Amino acid sequence: MKLTWYGHSAFRVDLDGAAILIDPFFTGNPAFEGDVAAISKGVSHIVVTHGHGDHVGDTLDIAAKTGATVITNYDLAMHLASQGLKNFSPMNTGGTVDLGPFSVTLTRADHSAGMGEGGVNVPVGNANGAIIKARDEKTLWHMGDTDIFSDMALISEIHGVEACICPIGDRFTMGGKVAALAMTRFVKPKVAIPSHYGTFPIIDQNADTFVAGMQGSGIEVVLPKKGEAFAI
Repeated sequence: MKLTWYGHSAFRVDLDGAAILIDPFFTGNPAFEGDVAAISKGVSHIVVTHGHGDHVGDTLDIAAKTGATVITNYDLAMHLASQGLKNFSPMNTGGTVDLGPFSVTLTRADHSAGMGEGGVNVPVGNANGAIIKARDEKTLWHMGDTDIFSDMALISEIHGVEACICPIGDRFTMGGKVAALAMTRFVKPKVAIPSHYGTFPIIDQNADTFVAGMQGSGIEVVLPKKGEAFAI
């Protein structure tokens, strides 16, 4: 499995038989560097953790151009369908969908969700994380946006989480110190990858606090360089 980070919570996951974009926030992302068409080439699926603009991002445009199937919670899927989305696989918290080369399970996330309509935020289901499982690959948990909660330990035990993308930027999610506690006390993955930082001025600009909190844990911390693929 190869991952590529594009800033904020946007990742591409390449594995045998599929190419997945997670939370493809490119347009309007001040941390994004790259070409959307090039990044989207060959994409077969898009996973959206929750209905906020900085996570839904370019989903509609990319799905229309590539034919990729969008996987997200039912309410957000219906909202996007009303805006023209054709290919989607709706689900909800705790459910699993088998997509052939991989499966997706939506997990709990302690956060909000809503999309703007005429200056008014419309609720679009719950916020989620997403667990991706593929044969002979590490089980990956993209937490979406969340605070810490003790049932992270149970989710990790149920699904055998080995790699975890966790938000660390504070203000809208847990900060680096708390995220490190989530990793070391509850999730205990082999690999931890921080996200949701260095994007907007009002959230943390670096991962220093998270890295400091992970020292001595025995968990590998990967700080990806934007646009550069890395294997886990």
